[in-house]
Amino acid sequence: MTKDLIANQLVRYLEERGVTHVFGLCGHTNIAVLSAMANTRLRFVNVRHEQIAAHAADGYARVTGRASVLLSHLSPGLTNAATGVANAALDCTPMVVIAGDVQSYYYGKHPHQEVNLHADAAQYEIYRPFVKRAWRVDTPELFPEIIEKAFQLAESGQPGPVLVNVPMDVFSTRIDVALFDRLRGNTKALAKPSIDDDTARAIVARLIEAHDPLIYAGGGVALARAYDELRAFVDHMQIPVAHSLMGKGVLPDDHPLVLGMTGFWGTQFTNDQCLKADWVLGLGTRFKEADCSSWYPDYTFNFPPSKLIHIDIEPAEIGRNFPTEIGAVADLGQALKVLNRVAREMLPRGRSKPQLVSAIAAHRRDFQAANAQMATSSAFPMMPERILADLRAVMPRDAFLTTDVGWNKNGVGQQFPIYEPGSILTPGGFATMGFGPPAALGVKLAHPERVVVSLVGDGGFGQNPAMLATAAAEGLGVVWVVMNNNAFGTIAGLQQAHYGLTYGTTFPRSEGEQLPDFAAIARAYGVDGVRVRAAADLRPALEAAIASGRPTVIDVAMVNNPTPTSGHWDILNVYSPDRHVGHVATA
Repeated sequence: MTKDLIANQLVRYLEERGVTHVFGLCGHTNIAVLSAMANTRLRFVNVRHEQIAAHAADGYARVTGRASVLLSHLSPGLTNAATGVANAALDCTPMVVIAGDVQSYYYGKHPHQEVNLHADAAQYEIYRPFVKRAWRVDTPELFPEIIEKAFQLAESGQPGPVLVNVPMDVFSTRIDVALFDRLRGNTKALAKPSIDDDTARAIVARLIEAHDPLIYAGGGVALARAYDELRAFVDHMQIPVAHSLMGKGVLPDDHPLVLGMTGFWGTQFTNDQCLKADWVLGLGTRFKEADCSSWYPDYTFNFPPSKLIHIDIEPAEIGRNFPTEIGAVADLGQALKVLNRVAREMLPRGRSKPQLVSAIAAHRRDFQAANAQMATSSAFPMMPERILADLRAVMPRDAFLTTDVGWNKNGVGQQFPIYEPGSILTPGGFATMGFGPPAALGVKLAHPERVVVSLVGDGGFGQNPAMLATAAAEGLGVVWVVMNNNAFGTIAGLQQAHYGLTYGTTFPRSEGEQLPDFAAIARAYGVDGVRVRAAADLRPALEAAIASGRPTVIDVAMVNNPTPTSGHWDILNVYSPDRHVGHVATA
């Protein structure tokens, strides 16, 4: 019998599984693992705050399609990471969190940093509400099969994070290497469920017979990497596609049948097309509140009289918010393969909808014309539409974009074209402020050959500026564009509209300029920093930053105008039940 430290065997297991990066921060409970990683193929991505590690791991997993690995210290380390892990959970990002804990033989004695106010050694319970499963390793010999189960669960079904909580003495325990070796014969990827031909025929038949069919694409299409399959089905059936916030980019925004984003921040044209649809095929979507105008029937969807077909990998999503005529549990990639084959059998020549294509093209022209004045305005502070237009003009077609919250999320969803499927990363379910800047680090680590831009507000950038230290140390040439309106802008606009003030939502200035100077902060971290002082200077700054290949922060002052809305959000009724009030601009 050959024995070795669990820390050493864990590192070998990760290498054999194809893991190349581990995100995290050191602590006395996990340095056995860090030491085992030294001089191996694993690359430890060191951060200055665990939330940064979690968001970076989230971004990395989204663009690789495989579970990322987050290594955490106990207690404050684990709670620091919690926001990022919860964000990953609500956006179905696969992640394996490995956390150190107090020594198992000191459970309940309240050793240094133990969480035990309600139960001994209870820190793993902190994650139970949002991870797919939280394991506490109480027996060293069970660790190998637990870590194997952790990866399998994180990546299967509806993906998501899992937690493996490990007492620090377990990492330093020697166990038989055969316990890890036997896992090599276990499958590392499960076959994904599909739909049967009868179900596919029933779905296609209804879409053929429909007068105004519509496809509603959600983030599940991106999780399944079903971009080509969706495009083939849309092209053959000639059905228009609306999408949720998380479904943006599953088809290129210049595809002739893409309508755009729905809901509160959707356009009137897109919401109207959803309302008039007689059959809706929902693909990998939860039909979330903001995407569906808080489910009010007059704005975006109205079931019935519209009828719904819903395909999702997670059974709990089907029928959650709308009554469903046909529901199917399946991986979207597998389901669309069957739908494509059956559609070609039932409709060999496909269909042509030139009038529909022309109507969508006319809407795009009208929207661009209505937006042109703002998108070309030379006003400074800049109009948000001009910032988006200048960025789109210089970004390569296949560049990755991470967003945060506010204009950079809602405005991007509404009016920033995404051309390469899977190239946009947005915090959806948790809508976490501060997600975008560190998520971009994970994206760049996974795809160093591609341009990565993070579009973020000053409130979001201020959450985790220490991620610049990691960017400098790792040489990650991300470009961060800070849309600086000197406020938590969306909330300030809501407060001004409904309460007539901006108390606690805006920031102080110095001689008319925003504080802090994020470009100066960037330079202090060893990162390039540019503060734009005229609208005409933004585009050259963007071009130079992209060309340099260096990490660069571009701080640009922006007018706090609200993102235009056409749908509804129930919070407006809560604030002002007797008035029709939305957002307003703030100074």
